[in-house]
Amino acid sequence: MTLPERTELTYRSERWRSLCAGVLETAGNTFLLLIATRWLQAGQMGKAAIAAGTATGLLLTPLSVNAVQYLGWNTTRAVYRLLLLGTACCLAMAAFPILPIFVPAAVIAMAANTCAIPLMTQVYHENYPPEGRGRLYSRTFMLRIAAAIVFAFLAGQFLEPDLAAIEQWSGHPLPQVRALMELFPERFRVLLLVFAGAFAVAAVAVKRIPSTPLAVSNTFHPLRSLRTVRDDRFFRQALIAWMLMGFANLAMLPMRVEYLGNPKYGLAKTAAQIAWLTLVIPNLARLIMSPVWGALFDRMNFFTLRVALNLGFALGIAAFFTTNSSTGLIVGAIIYGISNAGGDVAWGLWVTKFAPPNRVADYMSIHTFTTGIRGVLAPVVAFHVVEHYSPATMGWISGAMILAATIILVPEIWALKASNKAALLNAADPE
Repeated sequence: MTLPERTELTYRSERWRSLCAGVLETAGNTFLLLIATRWLQAGQMGKAAIAAGTATGLLLTPLSVNAVQYLGWNTTRAVYRLLLLGTACCLAMAAFPILPIFVPAAVIAMAANTCAIPLMTQVYHENYPPEGRGRLYSRTFMLRIAAAIVFAFLAGQFLEPDLAAIEQWSGHPLPQVRALMELFPERFRVLLLVFAGAFAVAAVAVKRIPSTPLAVSNTFHPLRSLRTVRDDRFFRQALIAWMLMGFANLAMLPMRVEYLGNPKYGLAKTAAQIAWLTLVIPNLARLIMSPVWGALFDRMNFFTLRVALNLGFALGIAAFFTTNSSTGLIVGAIIYGISNAGGDVAWGLWVTKFAPPNRVADYMSIHTFTTGIRGVLAPVVAFHVVEHYSPATMGWISGAMILAATIILVPEIWALKASNKAALLNAADPE
């Protein structure tokens, strides 16, 4: 299939950006927290701040979109500047690996990365044709998933000698010797330079993508776009359903490790087994199924697609948390990975089916803002609830929340079809 020049240039640049995004995904999910814990001996507040860096960026997206509108910047030029900010933060962490610099720099870097999401969604709407948007997006997302898997393995192997050195000297009787040996390993600084390079390459790739300024706003109000929730019924219903489903899913995500690793639940899996069941198997299913969901996104009624994904997530949670057999755990991990592949595409593109062309970034910023809310609250709630209820009970509660989200969406399937039909009739006969 021959792509228009603008689409081809965007697609080529997005492949480079997606590879870098996969590398940076491991930074936010694992390695920055590992460095803070094992090398810099961060306290609970520092570790919590770093872990919340990505969610913090999501919460700030209405502010970042409003700022770009107010300043009249092109969307890709704004993303370029955000990624350069991430580059500077990683360089600062590598040059000055001390907690007062490392923690705020890590939070700012990850927040800058996620603040760019609504702006890139606007670019996808402008530069990818509607009939192929999901397919093109899913192909670049496959590169992101593959890069995250490969880089996580390689970086873990690269850091192993440093981790072993720290463990070797941690029991030395002289505190001066322990402190000296813990400062000696410096492979983590190389890793921080790699993250800086990933930010920089992504910035250069984004700068080459053509874009236009967002609709100009004469007021600088970070919550201005939230009026859309009141005015757009389909958008509002989708957000409500997504909040229920997303909260349930994010609450159960950390419970997977707890369920598999805590001996009190009777499984006590090894670290390798936990990695296979929570990372390797789901990500392989996610990688394989991503293009399938991309094609379905282009062809299906969005609410029908969302219902199918909800049922998949509910089934995956039930299969994983209501069994102690290896077969059930593997089946649950596969179903979760398949559903997550569709969730990746739907989460990143769904507003393009509802938003007016000049307001895609506004719509997406509301979606990312609500994602940030549940991203912060869901794990806290989950670890509090698991003190009183078993993971299996929590799985059933989460399944019920996802079922409620599905029930909300079912009437919207026909309402959206009727709305689309009316729009087509009006376009054919404006009189």
